[in-house]
Amino acid sequence: MNKVILMGRLTRDPEVRYSQGENATAVARYTLAVDRRFNRNNDDQTADFINCVAFGRSGEFAEKYFHKGTKIAITGRIQTGSYTNKDGVKVYTTDIVVEDQEFAESKNSAGGAGGSGDGGFAPANRPAPAPAAAGDGFMNIPDGIDEELPFN
Repeated sequence: MNKVILMGRLTRDPEVRYSQGENATAVARYTLAVDRRFNRNNDDQTADFINCVAFGRSGEFAEKYFHKGTKIAITGRIQTGSYTNKDGVKVYTTDIVVEDQEFAESKNSAGGAGGSGDGGFAPANRPAPAPAAAGDGFMNIPDGIDEELPFN
């Protein structure tokens, strides 16, 4: 099985190109900075920089919505390859071919301006904030909201 799940921040805006031919396909390339959980051998590097490529609609989505510093989560597969550069040296490549990608934080968490503080998903009739806990460790549920609870 070849499955990769990553979460990190884009190091730059995605570079998008379109394939030639009758059905042009978007190909978006970007690098994801993924934090390491711990530091071995007192190495100063605390992140890995992983090359990713998204095709088709995923590539178009990346072009439109992803920017430098955006925190995203992706799933995909590792693909390796090689080519000979103009100096005649064989270069080996490793990329993540993106199968699914999504935002990993709201716009305001990333320092974006404006908005409602919830990533733009504000319901029209937002419920009141949860009441404070009583002295016995249980929350007091106000009367009259039985139909709003997700269980009976």
